[in-house]
Amino acid sequence: MKYLVVGTGGVGGSIAGFLALAGKDVTCIARGKHLDAIRQKGLHLKSDLKGEHFLPVKAYTAEEFEGKADVIFVCVKGYSIDSIKEVLERASTPETLVIPILNVYGTGPRIGRLVPSVHVLDGCIYIVGFVSGEGEITQMGSIFRLVFGARPEQGISCEQLNQIAEELRACGIKVDVSDDINRDTFIKWAFISAMACTGAYHNVPMGEVQHEGEVRDTFIGLSQESAEIGRKLGVIFPEDPVTYNLKVIDKLDPHSTASMQKDLARGHESEIQGLLFDMIDLGERLGIDLPTYHKVALKFK
Repeated sequence: MKYLVVGTGGVGGSIAGFLALAGKDVTCIARGKHLDAIRQKGLHLKSDLKGEHFLPVKAYTAEEFEGKADVIFVCVKGYSIDSIKEVLERASTPETLVIPILNVYGTGPRIGRLVPSVHVLDGCIYIVGFVSGEGEITQMGSIFRLVFGARPEQGISCEQLNQIAEELRACGIKVDVSDDINRDTFIKWAFISAMACTGAYHNVPMGEVQHEGEVRDTFIGLSQESAEIGRKLGVIFPEDPVTYNLKVIDKLDPHSTASMQKDLARGHESEIQGLLFDMIDLGERLGIDLPTYHKVALKFK
């Protein structure tokens, strides 16, 4: 299969790197000096799971790419979705499956409305990955878990989904084909929202969340409030969501931070709308009390 990764940041670069290491046909969409460095030296992957490699991958801007792909991973930030409409339409065939891997809930349906002629699934990822230099991606820790799936009304065959999953597993990525992707993308949104908002509010790495105290209490409060939102939406959690969030946060590299926190610290555009204010807007529409989220929002308004 031919893979296209749209957005070669920490997440997209890690996926592309693992695919390339396994000899898969993968092409990256990137821009600027990051793109130039990938073209000149290859994709520089520094991975706790795979080691350090310079990988010769094909790389283009979205405007330059003219090929077709069987699987397209969308790994841009939520605020850039509108800019990828043309490349998705151009790169897709009637059999192509698009798998968005974003932090914000509802991304799959949103992209599907943008490109109605394309099969857009939904997905989420658990990984600590970031751009550590021009053309360089760092993947930290032992967690690299990808979850994706189709909504029931899409009529995508289990065989097609499992074929993709098996190829990704062969590359060293833990993959789950979801039987309820709406549930699983909400669970990820709730986790990354709590993680990113806690880290940004207290300006600390995840190691500070892993110990009892005020920082962990903020994370727990955010997790409790987002869990209540999920219940009001009809999400059936497979286990207590607060316990789950704590279990995941405690496995992260203690030096890691969320990309939203990194972007805010650098003064860059960030996902704070989708991870903080969209959660508050949804909770308020559902009539849920959100004291911890409002506490965090006061710092960033």
